[in-house]
Amino acid sequence: MAEFVRIHEVGPRDGLQNEPGVIAVADKVALIDLLSTSGLRDIEVGSFVSPKWVPQMADTDRVLAGLHAVDGVRYAVLVPNMRGWDGFVAARVPGVTYEVAVFISASEGFSRSNLNCSIAESVARLVPVVRAAQAAGVGVRGYISCVTDCPFDGPVRPGAVARAAQMLWDVAPMQLSLGDTIGKGTPQTVARMLRAVCDVAPATALAGHFHDTGGQALANIATALDLGLRAFDSAVGGLGGCPYAPGAPGNVATEAVLEMLHGLGFETGVDLDVIGQAAEMARGMR
Repeated sequence: MAEFVRIHEVGPRDGLQNEPGVIAVADKVALIDLLSTSGLRDIEVGSFVSPKWVPQMADTDRVLAGLHAVDGVRYAVLVPNMRGWDGFVAARVPGVTYEVAVFISASEGFSRSNLNCSIAESVARLVPVVRAAQAAGVGVRGYISCVTDCPFDGPVRPGAVARAAQMLWDVAPMQLSLGDTIGKGTPQTVARMLRAVCDVAPATALAGHFHDTGGQALANIATALDLGLRAFDSAVGGLGGCPYAPGAPGNVATEAVLEMLHGLGFETGVDLDVIGQAAEMARGMR
């Protein structure tokens, strides 16, 4: 049997958050509902962050209320702190499977620019969120930004990424999504980073999150596959990036990842035709 690779669709959150124009709730819901019919098992749909900093996500509560949730699909939201957790609790719909995502950086410069605190302080802030999610039976996922390069500090040492991974792993075992936030990673730097992180957490607990800014995302995914990773983040239509990382547009496109994985003989359970329709819809939101 073909090996299974799990795709975590981040377009409705990580993709759309970077769009300058206001996107109607109905359009966001329509995109997520279409993605929910594709066979995807994980879709990131919004975030409970301050609307002052990410205005595009200010309506996440309304998005959750409008979704036509599909059994077997896990809907993820970014939750940076307990205020965000309270917003999520107020907005979640009974009977729907959710996951909350917490995030830190592997570089001190990005942490201080994005979160206004050190890496250690950012970990301390998310501990109550993780504990609350565990008590509520909600899954948790961890994001680590700038795993190869930082827009402020330059190249990031593999050991620094491993230390950040250890910090999250010490809070709770969770899937760790390793983000090449500005898309400067190469197969060589990604391989060195992954080998270091695999000393902390098994490859089966890791996901690759590659931006295609430098045109290396698919090559980086191939490298990660060779090192045992079987989970990857992608955005339908190649939407988005990080609004706080200069020069970081363009998550790798879900449709491109699927074509590569299927061509290599991996199973994803995702219908590429439906993803193509969703990509067209997503591009129309720009």
